Amino acid sequence: MMQRPPPEDFSLKETNPHLGGGKVTGDKLTSTYDLVEQMQYLYVRVVKAKDLPGKDVTGSCDPYVEVKLGNYKGTTRHFEKKSNPEWNQVFAFSKDRIQASLLEVIVKDKDFVKDDFMGRVMFDLNEIPKRVPPDSPLAPQWYRLEDRKGDKVKGELMLAVWMGTQADEAFPEAWHSDAATVSGTDGLANIRSKVYLSPKLWYLRVNVIEAQDLIPNQPGRFPEVFVRAQLGNQALRTRMSTSRTINPLWNEDLMFVAAEPFEEPLILSVEDRVGSNKDEVLGKCVIPLQYVDRRLDHKPVNTRWHNLEKHVIVEGEKKKEVKFASRIHLRICLEGGYHVLDESTHYSSDLRPTAKQLWKSNIGVLELGILSAQGLMPMKTKDGRGTTDAYCVAKYGQKWIRTRTIIDSFMPKWNEQYTWEVFDPCTVITIGVFDNCHLHGGDKAGGAKDSRIGKVRIRLSTLETDRVYTHSYPLLVLYPNGVKKMGEIHLAVRFTCSSLLNMMHMYSHPLLPKMHYLHPLTVSQLDSLRHQATQIVSMRLTRAEPPLRKEVVEFMLDVGSHMWSMRRSKANFFRIMGVLSGLIAVGKWFDQICNWKNPITTVLIHILFIILVLYPELILPTIFLYLFLIGVWYYRWRPRHPPHMDTRLSHADSAHPDELDEEFDTFPTSRPSDIVRMRYDRLRSIAGRIQTVVGDLATQGERLQSLLSWRDPRATALFVIFCLVAAIVLYVTPFQVVALLTGFYVLRHPRFRHKLPSVPLNFFRRLPARTDCML
Repeated sequence: MMQRPPPEDFSLKETNPHLGGGKVTGDKLTSTYDLVEQMQYLYVRVVKAKDLPGKDVTGSCDPYVEVKLGNYKGTTRHFEKKSNPEWNQVFAFSKDRIQASLLEVIVKDKDFVKDDFMGRVMFDLNEIPKRVPPDSPLAPQWYRLEDRKGDKVKGELMLAVWMGTQADEAFPEAWHSDAATVSGTDGLANIRSKVYLSPKLWYLRVNVIEAQDLIPNQPGRFPEVFVRAQLGNQALRTRMSTSRTINPLWNEDLMFVAAEPFEEPLILSVEDRVGSNKDEVLGKCVIPLQYVDRRLDHKPVNTRWHNLEKHVIVEGEKKKEVKFASRIHLRICLEGGYHVLDESTHYSSDLRPTAKQLWKSNIGVLELGILSAQGLMPMKTKDGRGTTDAYCVAKYGQKWIRTRTIIDSFMPKWNEQYTWEVFDPCTVITIGVFDNCHLHGGDKAGGAKDSRIGKVRIRLSTLETDRVYTHSYPLLVLYPNGVKKMGEIHLAVRFTCSSLLNMMHMYSHPLLPKMHYLHPLTVSQLDSLRHQATQIVSMRLTRAEPPLRKEVVEFMLDVGSHMWSMRRSKANFFRIMGVLSGLIAVGKWFDQICNWKNPITTVLIHILFIILVLYPELILPTIFLYLFLIGVWYYRWRPRHPPHMDTRLSHADSAHPDELDEEFDTFPTSRPSDIVRMRYDRLRSIAGRIQTVVGDLATQGERLQSLLSWRDPRATALFVIFCLVAAIVLYVTPFQVVALLTGFYVLRHPRFRHKLPSVPLNFFRRLPARTDCML
């Protein structure tokens, strides 16, 4: 039996790092890197050389530059037969690891046997100037080359040498002394920090109305026709047309996910079911998405007739048959009013509609400082010892960032800072830590995958504005043999709000764009569309250079979160029990009152009951005043740090090995018997739906609890103020009037109802639940 680690091992720890050289002021002008610890680097920019002497028999040279500091050595690319080469490469040496007082910049001539020394420039480290952004970059200068004795020789080298921090513009493109072991330009590209953008996603609605003048391949029989639509690797089909004629009618909507730039066309084929497993194509039409109408609301776009072209194979070649064209009637549009969901709805980082015209202005800025990690586990073996090459990926909105990879370290220090615009406070930023398995030349690593070290999620609405949160988060990953702590990541987070009024106003808006409520998509539609969206995002980011790999994107987007798991279902059940325990406690307390367990309390309750019966107008003001007082009372115990994944809440530390085996089992199951497999999979799919419903119930209950818990400080403040105002208003207004108005409002005619959710409902849906803390 595996010994369980102590529970405090999985806890969140507040830290006190020395950020921005001790200048965290909230003033953006002091430093662009005020949320991370400053790291000092010696930068060398090798620009170009001129008048280099010819060393070969041919009287020419193949020059390159070697930048040497102690044991660290970086080299530029070499040029064939060029005496005036231009390199424009930057080298960065970490100040912590500098072991020498002299910097050598040597020009060499590449040769088959031994590279010839052509000249060098020396610098004393004490003489090198410091550069502090936002100063302009240091201008490079020409230096005369010297031989090994210090005498001047032919040739000059243009250089700039300075001390700076990671805030320097040269930092991302520089060769780092830490990466001296990485070979090849592919390997170096794989370890640099990068910013990626998700492709712009649209929902494509294809309304297949009817077809005309179809020509069946077998004359004399009425075709059984359906339409198959394909976009990339997504394929959908309509039902069979019930009217067995050559003019069939469907009027059916098919939904796809399309990504800009639109590379693949929409291909529609009308097919005839001629046998049990045999379909014949009666005609095809290809529609490029560039010419499809885009709509921002629910006003219908125009329908169009498209010609169906029939292909006949003539001697192996496809030839269009243009004797007679059947036609198909379609209404196609790209929906700009929906938000295309590519993340789990519980952890969405963006809720804006696709069309930019519908975007509201931003309400603030999120800044993230990725400082360091401690106690990372060895993820792979190299030269007989365990090693880890860690990097971080953070996703918020359409912007993904990837830090540089720190080579061979269990305590990497990144100290990189990133910024995002925030449009909605009820969103989540996800930060993942991974081990880089592609250091030596891109994909030549034989299909190796970057291993996941752990993940952190932070809901913005749980952060106070303008406060810098510095915490060490445990990195927890669930394996078939239990939950494992892979180390800790140290983050600094600040959420700055441009207008508090705007943000408070956001709490009255629907969470998703209007179209989701006016023309809602079904749950099964949303599931399949989300699957397609994650596939597209993953494919596009894999094609970036360097790629953000499929396994990384899928882990960040929680691709398998909807799968059945005994552990998750149990955790959701106990969440519901936790919510209901409050009601049960009130029931027990009332039972004690009835049984006169505490006579003084019972007498007081009798007096209160008589007062409320004699003066019914006091009932509601008393309830709201009581809620107001509870809210103010709980303010003292408001949470002081962001929530984090809770192993106990997730039942990850107490799961039975057999349950974990089931959770990590393949889908469909890999159990031997066919019947067991069928039953088992059916059970899992049904239980998966139950699990979602149970989780949603728990979420609603937890949102009720969070009204007064100060988990979301702005929402609780709004609710507490509302309670006070409601208490005063209800005190002034006669109770009978309030009861009548409430009754009439609830029973109002449908004509006076709005399709969009009401303000209280929007406010309630935006409240945080404990889904953020679920593993």
